[in-house]
Parts: sequence; C-alpha cells; structure tokens
Amino acid sequence: MKRKAALHPNNEHQAGYNLNDLCLIYPELEAFVVINKYGNQSIDFANPNAVKALNKALLFKYYHVKFWDFSDVNLCPPVPGRADYIHYLNDLVNEGKQQKNIKVLDIGTGATCIYPLLGNAIYNWSFVATDIDKTSLKNAQNIIDKNDLGPVIKLRYQENSQQILKGIIKSSDAFTVSMCNPPFYKDEAEANVATLRKLKGLKASEKNELVRNFSGTTNELIYKGGEKAFLHNYIYQSSLFKNHCIWFTSLVSKKELIKDLNTSLTKLGAVKIKVINMGQGQKISRILAWTFINE
Repeated sequence: MKRKAALHPNNEHQAGYNLNDLCLIYPELEAFVVINKYGNQSIDFANPNAVKALNKALLFKYYHVKFWDFSDVNLCPPVPGRADYIHYLNDLVNEGKQQKNIKVLDIGTGATCIYPLLGNAIYNWSFVATDIDKTSLKNAQNIIDKNDLGPVIKLRYQENSQQILKGIIKSSDAFTVSMCNPPFYKDEAEANVATLRKLKGLKASEKNELVRNFSGTTNELIYKGGEKAFLHNYIYQSSLFKNHCIWFTSLVSKKELIKDLNTSLTKLGAVKIKVINMGQGQKISRILAWTFINE
C-alpha cells in the first residue's frame, strides 16, 4: 500500500480526525458516517454532500468558524490541504522575519472564502480576497459577515477574467504574500477526465452521471489554456507589481511545469524562486514562490 504523504508538522489534521467528535460539533455529519472495509469509521469521499459536511465540521471544531455555507455547485475545499498551504506560507514569511501585520492577497477566493478563514483563524492574518464571479463574492461576503470578520477580510471584484493582478492591486497596496489555487483545466472535457480518474481511485460505484466529489463551477476549474497559461499570465503580471508584494505564490499541480515557470521568472527578474513540496494524502503537491525584492 502506498504510504500517505505527511501534512505540515503544524497541521491540526496530521493524525486524521475523530468522526465521533466531529459529529458532536456538527450533528448533520452523522448521516454520512459509514464503516469501511477495514472496520473503521469513514465517509463516502465520492459523495459531495458527505465531503461538504466533513469539511464544515472540521472548520467548526478546529478553526472556530460559526457559519460556512455555499451552493452545492461550488468547489468544496478539503480543509486539511488548504490549511497546509497556510502553514507553509507562514514558514516562508517567517524566513524573512516578516511575522508582524501579515497581509495576504488571495487570488480566486471562491464562494467559500476558505484561505482567509483559515489564515485568520490560525495566524491572525488579514486578507484582500479576489474573484471574477460576483455570485461567489456575494456568498463569501455573507460568510465573512456571519463570522464577524469584516475588519480583517476585504473582497475585491476582478472585472476582467483574463486579468489576475491588474485591476486588483492598488498603488497604495503592500502585501506580505499572495496565494492562489489556480484553475487546473483548459476545458470541460479535461476536467471530466480528471474527475473520472479521481472517482476510480476512490472506488466509487458506477453511476450514469458524472459527479465531482468536491464539486466546482467552470470559473473555479477552467481557464483558457489551462493551468500553464494561467500561471504564466500570473507570473508576468507579478513583474508589473513587484514592489507591492514581497512573495508571490501559487499552487502548481503539474510538476512538469516548474522548469518552464522558473525560466520565465528568471527572465522577468525574480531574485529568489522556491519550490515547496507539500504532502497531500496519496500525492505530492507544490507551492511555487518567487520575489523580486532583495533581502
């Protein structure tokens, strides 16, 4: 059996989670608890409703979130993995002794506002969070309001879907770090192939309809040209705002993109580039981080 990759040492979920405890915090989760083939309690990870209930319970128990809800069509973020990104960013900013008054730019926050919720709960960071979808931003604002986080999480609408930082970063802005979980697919067909592969890995039962276990809208999953095009656009635009953010970062799902991205960053004048590997269950994910500012 392939060994699971370890989460960050500071991650609350390193040792898994106790479903009985989570059900006490969020009783609605109990309906989705099953006994797996090893005789252990689990949930059906191919069921998007079960996945949503589990992650809501995790937020309520470990991160003191009081309200978190969104449409079933929206991407449901896996909390342990999202928390890992936050912990590794904390390592990055601590490396440069930038621990005080951390201000983060979250690109594509989505309807769930997950990174600002976690970053504020764990490290008391403040956020500016962006999105191209007004409906998602409206839902994110509702989550912010109901958790009394208005003073520390601000939302900005990106009017042009082809822009990432242009139209968002203001001349007065000074961010410690940016973060992004980019759309990974170039079209619906590529997204569907990936979903079927994931469901096969979860050994989901055969169904007539294709169901994404973490859901996801077109805006959340798809970008013309896919992940590669998005990241190159992001990198180029970061060079236009090099003095407004100390560290620019993004998740990168495809390892084979790193070499080409590094080349582009070097040409654009990045003075430091880091690739941070993250254990994410059965796979290794990575954060690409770069800065144009000398120490």
